[in-house]
Amino acid sequence: MTDEVRALEVGRGREPERSCARELKTGFNWSGHARILLLTFAVSAVALVLIVAALNPYGNLPWSFTGSHVVMDDNQRFQYPALVREKDYDSVVVGTSTSRLLDPELLDAQFGGRFLNLALNDGRAWEQSQFMHLVQSEGAKLHTLIVGLDVVWCDQRADERRITKRGFPDWMYDANPWNDFPFMLNGKAVEIAGRKLAYHLGLTEARISSRGFEVFVPPDASYDAEKAKRKIWGNRGHRRTAASKPYVASDEERKGWDFPALKWLDADLGALAAQRVILVFMPVHIAAQPRLGSDVAAVETECKSRIAGLARRHDAYLIDFRRHSQLTTRDENYWDNLHYRLPIAGQIIDSLGEALKTGGAAADGTWHVLAQPAGK
Repeated sequence: MTDEVRALEVGRGREPERSCARELKTGFNWSGHARILLLTFAVSAVALVLIVAALNPYGNLPWSFTGSHVVMDDNQRFQYPALVREKDYDSVVVGTSTSRLLDPELLDAQFGGRFLNLALNDGRAWEQSQFMHLVQSEGAKLHTLIVGLDVVWCDQRADERRITKRGFPDWMYDANPWNDFPFMLNGKAVEIAGRKLAYHLGLTEARISSRGFEVFVPPDASYDAEKAKRKIWGNRGHRRTAASKPYVASDEERKGWDFPALKWLDADLGALAAQRVILVFMPVHIAAQPRLGSDVAAVETECKSRIAGLARRHDAYLIDFRRHSQLTTRDENYWDNLHYRLPIAGQIIDSLGEALKTGGAAADGTWHVLAQPAGK
């Protein structure tokens, strides 16, 4: 380009081609910024990994820099294995949410020992069995084992319905803690690690106590009887009548009923070293129980009978609160059709103590002892 043409282009407000090329050369440095972003990401990822490793949010890694495990999440399946491995107990409760209100301190006073409550929200029979297997594999010699029984143990498809949508961390229940860490490189572990850090800084409290106990129902002072009644009965009306013609199963039909979970329970009771085993059908409201005289009730009765036989083989108690009684027919005892109020939990513990001492049945029919150790 001649000087005359260049001058003419500038005069017309145009930049010379060479100037455009020079400007492109001195423009945004994409590769430099990409390197900075990658480096920032790498440093952040390493920092998060170190935080998770140091704070050990599930208490399952083979080191601890913050002392005893603190439960900072309400998915007990991921949090309770650490409590089992700390071995600060000699007695255990296993069950579903219908056993979660059994206070370890009240159980200590009633039965002696030091209880750990391992009951799970919506706990399936297989999950509960995994907890019993973990207790056994840790070499615990139990003073008392209480298994809070619910319909999940009599589920004829229990082997198909082993876990819930909450998931179950099989990797956390084996004997090798070193294989756990890859499963923890996720946002949930970072979130719980952050909560744990806040706990150690005094900014928040533990979600669940170190003995596995939590009052998960609302404060009893806020109890609303009408609201509870709606939750208990829904649109089914406020009555529970027996079938007009009771269903009677044949011997052949009963023999054909299979309860897969009872095989797990049998194996667990045979493997666990426990001085005293108490199996308890928990007192759900009659709205959650089968209709008397129905085919479903017949299946449940057969399941109870088989568990009674299993209990006798293992010198265990079987106490049945899952029956129509003044406890389970009173709406005012419940928040919904599964969960009783906190004062009822204390009554259940007292009743268990009475059942072990007296055998037989409660005077008011609240509980029946279906099996007990030989010689009792």
